[in-house]
Amino acid sequence: MTACAIEPPSTGEDGGVPGTGCAITADGAYAARLARSGDCWFPERWTLDGPEPYAVPLPGNQPEEPGTEVQPLSDGRVLIHRLVEHRHAFSLLYPTGPATGELPLGVVDCPEPGSRLTLLPPAPDGVRAYALAVGPRSSVVWLVAGGAFGPERLAEVPGRCSGGVWLDRGGRMLALDRAPGGGPVKTVVVDLERAEVSPLLQIAAGSADRLLLADPDSGLLLISSDAPSPGQERLGWGVLGSTLPVRFPESLRVPDCAVTPFAIQPGQVLMPENCAVALRVEGPFGGWVAIWRPAGRQVSHLPAPEGWLAGAGLWTRDGVLRLPYATRETPCGVTELAVPRGETGGAAAGEDRAAAAPGGSGGPGGPGEAGLEGPVRDGTAGGAPKASRRPTEPDPPGPVRGKAAEAAERQAAGPAMARPVPLQQAPLGRLVTN
Repeated sequence: MTACAIEPPSTGEDGGVPGTGCAITADGAYAARLARSGDCWFPERWTLDGPEPYAVPLPGNQPEEPGTEVQPLSDGRVLIHRLVEHRHAFSLLYPTGPATGELPLGVVDCPEPGSRLTLLPPAPDGVRAYALAVGPRSSVVWLVAGGAFGPERLAEVPGRCSGGVWLDRGGRMLALDRAPGGGPVKTVVVDLERAEVSPLLQIAAGSADRLLLADPDSGLLLISSDAPSPGQERLGWGVLGSTLPVRFPESLRVPDCAVTPFAIQPGQVLMPENCAVALRVEGPFGGWVAIWRPAGRQVSHLPAPEGWLAGAGLWTRDGVLRLPYATRETPCGVTELAVPRGETGGAAAGEDRAAAAPGGSGGPGGPGEAGLEGPVRDGTAGGAPKASRRPTEPDPPGPVRGKAAEAAERQAAGPAMARPVPLQQAPLGRLVTN
């Protein structure tokens, strides 16, 4: 068990943990990072929702360690996470004229050897902040800001967990990549209100399956798995709650490069194929930005702005990608890339015809994606789980393109393919076997 105990708020503790670079609130209003002046590191808050972005330094009484974690909240305050030995101290920073105000929140103690605690990605509501404490045998999700009485222990998950992806706008459903003892990594979903854990993603019994990104509006999921090519992880996509296979486009394979998704366009309700996805590509000759849509068969490669805070960015609902950067001439800047929507039907959609077996060929569009079975369970329902629809009930309203693509994919997959059961057909939080 992970032994983490709460201690009363205290001040004057500094230290360092592996940092996260630049963090941005879900609404895109604020960002925070650890900036450097000479040999000194200090927190810095960026305001992004005004006419021009600007930075506010938030230095403390002494410099921070290089790996100190910071995260902005929607009210403009910045959460800071400092480490001293096994004690993790949390405070809220805010500007007070020329000085920096600091509100201590409390300390989480993780004394077990091999334990670590890191901040989870910014919560969708922007009011609360969470951390993940990983011990030798289990992991604990903590509410470290936004609670009534300091850090609050919310849920414990057997196994060592990593990642952290929010599945809903309310900040209740959190996906974690869990590595049980002796088994492959699988993604689970944690209901933070009920402290219940359910399986979310399993493509094959022996494959390592991780969830990288999720869009609550459309249900689009970006997944990493070695199921198509054992021993080699590939980037794929699926839809939350769908019975269609996870697909692994060839266009997302860039030779000798690491491809990591970092932002999904929001607001595309019922249209996951039309969501634009921003990718960070790192290779022998540097890094750049790439744009991809499930409905297209190509990836658009674009140069990253000079000084890009690599891996940081946010889509607007209008399809504009905002990338923060900092240079000597522009210490606080944002580059906006308006990416054309492009073709979403016809031949461009041919790549999305999933094959029925790993490494197979696609459907009418020619060589396409490898389509692998595996449940992408719907773990985002609030309150009681949704009742499953009977076969006689009509399909809910949706775009014609989405219905046609799903029908074509089912035809390409063939009647012999076993269809996974969506999570809404079982009580939320109960382990469901395939």
